[in-house]
Amino acid sequence: MSTDPKKTKKEDGSLDASLRPQRWDEYIGQERTKGNLKILLEAAKKRGEPIEHVLLHGPAGLGKTSLAHLIAREMNTNIRVTSGPAIERVGDLASILTNLLPHDILFIDEAHRLNKLIEEVLYPAMETRTLDIIIGKGPSARTIQLDLPPFTLIAATTRIGLLSSPLRSRFGMTFRLDFYGHEEIMRILRRSANILGARIDEASLYIIAASSRSTPRVANRLLKRVRDYAEVNGNGVITEKEAVAALKLLEIDGLGLEPADRRILETIISKFNGGPVGIQTLAAASFEEEDTIEEVYEPYLMQLGFVERTPRGRVATRRAYEHLGVSLPRQNNLI
Repeated sequence: MSTDPKKTKKEDGSLDASLRPQRWDEYIGQERTKGNLKILLEAAKKRGEPIEHVLLHGPAGLGKTSLAHLIAREMNTNIRVTSGPAIERVGDLASILTNLLPHDILFIDEAHRLNKLIEEVLYPAMETRTLDIIIGKGPSARTIQLDLPPFTLIAATTRIGLLSSPLRSRFGMTFRLDFYGHEEIMRILRRSANILGARIDEASLYIIAASSRSTPRVANRLLKRVRDYAEVNGNGVITEKEAVAALKLLEIDGLGLEPADRRILETIISKFNGGPVGIQTLAAASFEEEDTIEEVYEPYLMQLGFVERTPRGRVATRRAYEHLGVSLPRQNNLI
């Protein structure tokens, strides 16, 4: 019997949404950010005002979207979700803004991919809650200014450096989300396993957490794949044996490195003698997109200390050689 890919994707999306934390006590980790946000929310509720605009940044999969939804739930208001690439024209943004209700939250994911013209429209919307629309062209063109209801913009980005300074300065609060600790990932996995109804022992939780790249999204994805493996090849109970076998089948090692990670490291080492190598050259040689390397693979490789950025390009470190089991080059200038 064939499976409808669209239906499967929809089911996976619903499952991912069900694993999102619904309350503050279910959101594990990022304690400093949560503490600051709680003060911000309590103060805003006491004044009966919307919270200030918030900018969340950090590597993908660390919970920026979940935080935005929690803020909306805590403020008991609606949240409108969109992304930078989805807002192609000024009219798209105008339609979204004019349909907001008082105290609504507008969440823009991948904010670094906003068109510069869109950013220009956002400035007065964020500062004075007005929207300037130009009607007509040439000498007959005129500007109409619309008043917007009090709202909060929450923007999320994996590359804060690509946001323009004028846009960054208009956010009242900026928070960076960091990679999670091993114990925090294990707590997240316990909660997810309970929601999924998966039976799993502590040894398996430890193995999956160690291979999760210190990222909740990856941890939940691996948990679901290991659960599938245990249901097909075992009795449905996730044991250490099933966890190890499932990760081996997925070609994920004990540090969470996937084939693409190893290919990037091997490219730097074998083709460029350990580096330095520029990002464009590395992308071409490893058959990966530049943005994918910078946003998905490189942050974790740098977190592990396997790759260093230098003015001349990327360099593989001594740790990378040791992890791949490759002999060190004769020169002694490795990091």
